[in-house]
Amino acid sequence: MTNPLHDEPDNAAVPRALSRRRMLTLGGAGAVALTGIGAVANAAGSGGPGAKAAVTADACMQLTTESIEGPYYIDYELFRKNVVEDRTGVPLVLRLRVVDTTTCRPVRDSAVEIWHCDASGVYSGYTDTGNGGGGDGGGGGEPPTQPPGTTPPDGGGGGGHATPTDDLTWLRGIQMTDRHGFVTFRTVFPGWYTGRAVHVHTKVHTGGARTSDGYEGGRTCHTGQFYFAESAVKATEGLAPYSGNTVTRVTLDEDMLYPGTGAQGGLLDLSYDRRHIERGVVGSLTMAVDPDATNDGGGMPGGGTPPGPSASTGA
Repeated sequence: MTNPLHDEPDNAAVPRALSRRRMLTLGGAGAVALTGIGAVANAAGSGGPGAKAAVTADACMQLTTESIEGPYYIDYELFRKNVVEDRTGVPLVLRLRVVDTTTCRPVRDSAVEIWHCDASGVYSGYTDTGNGGGGDGGGGGEPPTQPPGTTPPDGGGGGGHATPTDDLTWLRGIQMTDRHGFVTFRTVFPGWYTGRAVHVHTKVHTGGARTSDGYEGGRTCHTGQFYFAESAVKATEGLAPYSGNTVTRVTLDEDMLYPGTGAQGGLLDLSYDRRHIERGVVGSLTMAVDPDATNDGGGMPGGGTPPGPSASTGA
């Protein structure tokens, strides 16, 4: 019997350095076992009525907060549910829904993209950068002091997009929403790096279509970030491999980008066993977007519109 958590192979078996508009369809049995998530993952499975109730109760809402793209975005367009590859950590299921902020109807056939660091605070594609200092790719090294007036990596200031240092692809993926506006990703709970609270990046693309060459046409209508309650993050600190990360962790209240507005600002609704978080976490959120807007995440904090629901440019 096929384990539903293992629906794609390790990307080591496929070509790297994929370009924009090149789709990679992955299938078969996965190489990484996300053990222990059990009933928690099942509750967030595709089509599960319990999961839909959890994320649709407040579906009619204000625009979900826009945020910066950050320096570590790579537009690989890896179409897959399981983005883990060889990364270890607490299993995380992201159960996401996209709705039209005006009509409150699901935005079907939109493309939802995620990317985030691993448990040691390192992004695939940037392993030589490390987790904010040292450049050894291993994470855990205390980063250098930030010069006055500058922002840490992924703070969005002074540098824009960073040049990749490798062609690795773990913890990156994209999916099309179903007719109810849902997607589900299998990943691991992120770690932390200098200057930022624990978070996951996301983009929502609309107006285009998935083709043999990838996601063609349309626009990026939303660029945002997902956040985690402090209690859940603290519960991971003593677990391996998170316990090996010696970078001083920024709390949610201290984060430079989280707007403090709960779900509207990207705060996930988390479900997990409080005594055994290592068994897995389900994070749910409904994103209310303007499907006709363009929000590519290119803005910088302090350089114009502050983080928050922003005025959108026309398509």
